[in-house]
Amino acid sequence: MRRFAVVLSLAALAGSIVAAADRGPITVGAIYPTAGTQGPGGIAEYHGVLLAAEYVNARGGVDGRDVRVVLEQADSSDQAPRAMERLVARKVPVILGSYGSTISRPAADLAQEQGIVFWETGAVGELSMAAAQGDKVFRFPPTGASLGRAAVAFARDQLLPALGRAPGALRYSVVYVDDDYGRAVGEGALAEVREAGLTLAGAFPYRVAGADYAGIIGRIKAADTDVLLVSAYLEDGIALREESVKQDLPLVASVGTSSSYCMHEFGARLGRDAVGLFASDKPDGHVLDPAKLMPRAGAALRWARSEYQERYNHEMTAPALTGFAGALALFENVLPAADALTPDAIAAAARAVRIPRGALPNGSGMAFGPPGEPGASDNLRATSVIWEWVSPGERAVVWPPAFATQPLEPIEL
Repeated sequence: MRRFAVVLSLAALAGSIVAAADRGPITVGAIYPTAGTQGPGGIAEYHGVLLAAEYVNARGGVDGRDVRVVLEQADSSDQAPRAMERLVARKVPVILGSYGSTISRPAADLAQEQGIVFWETGAVGELSMAAAQGDKVFRFPPTGASLGRAAVAFARDQLLPALGRAPGALRYSVVYVDDDYGRAVGEGALAEVREAGLTLAGAFPYRVAGADYAGIIGRIKAADTDVLLVSAYLEDGIALREESVKQDLPLVASVGTSSSYCMHEFGARLGRDAVGLFASDKPDGHVLDPAKLMPRAGAALRWARSEYQERYNHEMTAPALTGFAGALALFENVLPAADALTPDAIAAAARAVRIPRGALPNGSGMAFGPPGEPGASDNLRATSVIWEWVSPGERAVVWPPAFATQPLEPIEL
């Protein structure tokens, strides 16, 4: 009898050890650039993810378990596969990333191939067909195509009427960097121009390496362009605008996107030459009014931007906010809804969860479609805004009204 009791005690002890292990931290992977040209944005977005984990952990974690984020650095597309392989080897069920579109594409491909959930917090560029229509890839932010479409729609429906110009009487050109990011935005803008029945003056893809900016702007000018849509990175975006001014390109309006026209350095370096330009992008944390969000989202935003300012001595940027909001949606809404912490269960929960717009700290909601359909990886309730450079070095959100920090100022270029 005594021996039987000892055996039972040992079995109970083993069971308690297993249970304790099961209730340990939930480890998730992260892949972000931390150096190079994409390093600053990648670090900010990763800091947002860390704040989300801290915020959730301070409120009881995921069913009582803390979230632990393990980072693998990837500063370029060629580094992404190896970084992903290291995270897969750790057997994490989900990997967050990646800020850069050139990093996101190979990361998403490998995640889909290996059966690991890839949770994109910031990049907006093209994915392969397998990843875009697969069952393991989820993109929380607006897609590049949606940003391009929003740029055209804003010019057509808001800006040009405010300038007293008839949208249908003008000629539209789209210039874009020829990579995963640029093509996504550029082709979205082109699709909106065509579907709206507007006159397309021309499409002007270019490669950054060896780009002839004078020649590009010369061709845009020769096409009698009135409205210019731009998808560029910072240096090439500035070069295109400088050349436009130099050649006195007679534009009525110009709208750029997330990796150039919205950035502080863009306005700082161009000064007065940036005034009157617009950007279709994600919102910054410090410009959103928490009172315009649902109470729980507003409280999370207040906490996050206060903590971000205190820790990093900087206002909460768009990458930081999308990292925080995207990770928070995963940690607070998806993981607790999963039947198990496996990739299949997490993916099923992600597709089942529906979050209304305004219920997340960046103003968005969340809803994904079934796998196999076009855009199955896209968040159909993602939020974007339109920025305007209203004076040298100063920009403001002017659309949509729910997030605007000041009214639209129509300035003809």
